[in-house]
Amino acid sequence: MEKHLLKKILLLGSLVILVIFLGVISINSGKMSLPPSTVWQVLNGNGTYQENLIVFEFRFPRIILAIFVGIGMGVSGVIMQSLLKNDMASPGTLGISSGSGLFVLMYIVLFHSESIFSAYALPTLSFVGGILSALIIFFLSYSRKKEMSPTTLILTGVAVGSGYSALTTMLSLRMDERQMEFMQKWQAGNLWGDDWRYLKVFIPCIIILVGYTMFKAQVINTINLGNETAKGLGVSVKVEFISLMFVAVALSSLSVALGGNFFFVGLIAPHIARKLVGANHFFVIPVSGLLGGGIILLADTITRSISLGSDVPTGIVITVLSTPYFLYLLSKAD
Repeated sequence: MEKHLLKKILLLGSLVILVIFLGVISINSGKMSLPPSTVWQVLNGNGTYQENLIVFEFRFPRIILAIFVGIGMGVSGVIMQSLLKNDMASPGTLGISSGSGLFVLMYIVLFHSESIFSAYALPTLSFVGGILSALIIFFLSYSRKKEMSPTTLILTGVAVGSGYSALTTMLSLRMDERQMEFMQKWQAGNLWGDDWRYLKVFIPCIIILVGYTMFKAQVINTINLGNETAKGLGVSVKVEFISLMFVAVALSSLSVALGGNFFFVGLIAPHIARKLVGANHFFVIPVSGLLGGGIILLADTITRSISLGSDVPTGIVITVLSTPYFLYLLSKAD
């Protein structure tokens, strides 16, 4: 038992080191390449104005955003898949990301604001859109006569997501060229919120929500044994379900607000985490978060390092890399 625990702890530590390593590579990558020695001088306060600008205003915020968006989507996916007991559940398949994105786009189109207020308005509206979408889905899926079916939830989520996509298309008719370009990149997954004013709001929220999820890891483990078993062990299943789904929606909505639609990360990272550490959520939650952060950071580093002929959104690279694994999951689904 201790040997298996040690392996999981070592794996968790290895993932932390891997994410840091990817961050080091990312900070030295881009259209204007900086050698490690130059970055080290900048970190020691000996860099030029231009070098400081590149590292602290362009590279660092983007790296941090990529990691925390990945953590948010990865942990959100874990919660949804565990509570719904369905491997295909994620913020994207449930239509929650679409609801969050619609509210973000409405704000950008109607208010054109880039003031400090938008640092609070965008996450708030994204959260409202995600919660509203979740409420609609659960209301349409709810039945007093029987337990809520995960399959029904996902099918309802797909339908609601399609409705939100139609509203987004209608909204796009009012967009100018710059707004249309932003919408297309957002839908593909684009780390656009790499600004310290956004990160100062975003990072504390993600840390608090992930911390709460870790605190409830044992509750999630118990619910996974079955609702009746969990009730017999003293877990208030309905209360815990609502509170944890609220956290999952908040995590995905905040991530969507500043990073766009990275639903593939919320779908795949939990699967890989379970294959690596098993079903214990004390390890699944942090491993999935770190995998999500690592995947987005790696994809973003690739888009900034390799010339692909145009400014390709990070989500496109993730989709290309993740599609084979997604097809594999579908082939193994019952």
